[in-house]
Parts: sequence; C-alpha cells; structure tokens
Amino acid sequence: MSDYILSCGSTVDLTGKHLADRDVSCVYFHYELDGQSYLDDLGKTIPLPEFYKAMEDGKDARTSQINQAEYTDYFDKLLSTGKDVLHIDFSSGLSGSVGSARLAAENLKEKYPSQKLYIVDSLAASSGYGLLVDKAADLRDGGMDIDSLRDWVEDNKLRVHHWFFSTTLKYYIKGGRVSKTAGFLGGILGICPLLHVDEEGHLIPMEKIRGKKKVIAATLDKMLKYCDNGTRYAEKCYISHSNSPEEAAVLKDEVEKAFPDIRGGVEIDDIGTVIGAHSGPGTVALFFWGKPRGKENA
Repeated sequence: MSDYILSCGSTVDLTGKHLADRDVSCVYFHYELDGQSYLDDLGKTIPLPEFYKAMEDGKDARTSQINQAEYTDYFDKLLSTGKDVLHIDFSSGLSGSVGSARLAAENLKEKYPSQKLYIVDSLAASSGYGLLVDKAADLRDGGMDIDSLRDWVEDNKLRVHHWFFSTTLKYYIKGGRVSKTAGFLGGILGICPLLHVDEEGHLIPMEKIRGKKKVIAATLDKMLKYCDNGTRYAEKCYISHSNSPEEAAVLKDEVEKAFPDIRGGVEIDDIGTVIGAHSGPGTVALFFWGKPRGKENA
C-alpha cells in the first residue's frame, strides 16, 4: 500500500474497473446531452454506445470542466485521509481544468500545511492520458516516492504519442472546424483526417487521407516511425474509439502483428463523453510510448 494517493480526471478514457484495479482516484468532468447535465462517470449513468447513438440521432452534446470549488472538495477528501496526493490532470491544451486544480491546491495549503498536493499537467488526452496515469501507477507500485514520481511524469509525459483518425467529417463540420463545402467534397472522396496531440497538448490536424484502409495503415506507420524500440516495442499500447469497434479491432490486429512484444496486448477502450462530444462518433485513436513529441517530430 502506497503512502500517497495517485489521482486523475475522467478524461483518461479508461474503465472504472481499470482505475479501481490500479488504485487510482478519479474526479469527474461534466457534460450535457440535449440540455440535461450529467457527470462524466465513465459510462455508468449513460453507457457510451447510448451516448453516441444519441449524438447520431441529432441530440446536442456539450461539456464543461471541473471548477475550483469542485476540485477543492475532491482534494479535501483525499487529503483528509492523511496521505499526500499526486494529481495528473487533463491537458491544458484542451481544457482549463488544470488551472482550477492548481488554484484549489493553493487554497488547501493552509488547511493541510504538512501534506503534499502536487498537480501535473499531463499534456495528454483520452487513453493517452490514461496510458500516462497507468505507467505512474506501475512506478508507484514499484516503490517510487511521490516526489520522484512527480518528476518522472514531468520528464516523460511528452513521450506518450496520440494519433487519432475520424471516419466521418460530420462532427468537424458541426463544430466549425471544416466548412460545409469542404466537408461535402471530403465525404464524397471518403476523406479521413489524421490528427495528433502536439507538445503543447493541442489536438492538431496532420493529414487528409482517403479511405479507412489507408488511414489505418497511416496510423500504424506513425507508430512504426515514433515508438520506442521499433518492432520490438514492449510497453503497453492503448486504442480508444467512439462507437467504431470494427475499425478499432482492425487497427488492434495490425498493431499486434507489427509489434508482437506489446505488454499484455493492445487494450481497447471507449472514448469518453468529454472528448466524444467534440469528436463525435467515428473516431479511433492509438497511443504508445516513443520519442518525445515536438516540432522536430511533427
């Protein structure tokens, strides 16, 4: 049993069982579906396939971050156990959540002067964020102390690669990221945009690829190019998807063929409501450890 608590936000896009098995505490973001508010509780209240079916049926999905007061209450409960806390937060390139977490931590210093509450900006998203948190749990379980683990996460977080592709442009058009004209032409041509998360934690479009087979191959090529140890890659690898199980399964098979030493095989999870509200159904993402993200690797 560790003498500190490892914590994250629900945007890690892992299952509740995964987090419980790894003894990781989780704080929930929020979303709205057709004007009704819900906690992003990892699919407990509304199973994720139902959430994406609702989006496909035209229901409006919106999200909101965790505010300072909520973080204060959450951290207060953790610190009241007498343990220190290391909280790894959702990318500041996609949300202001980490700023609220840091303000809450500052406010709790007077109440818990002898305890540590560290906030780390993951610069990661979805199950890439989850991959980072899961590795932190490995290191904690291996006996790493809280200060060393905080430093390790800061030093290594940019080694988590994120490559996303979408099989539909509908939600890019709806969100204003693609014009209706470009979206119409892209739909006719079967364009699947390929995106990644850069060194500042922003989601950046990289390539426009025609057809599902080609975009899956291009995603695999990114792992071949950037991962640790080439085809001898032996760390964990995650895939997440928003109601695209067939495409996720094809990508998993291709990755496992190319990288037979992946630790435990490729794990597939659902993209949660916060990211899914913006990407919509039809997104598939691949996450792995590799060379540090940066302009030289884009």
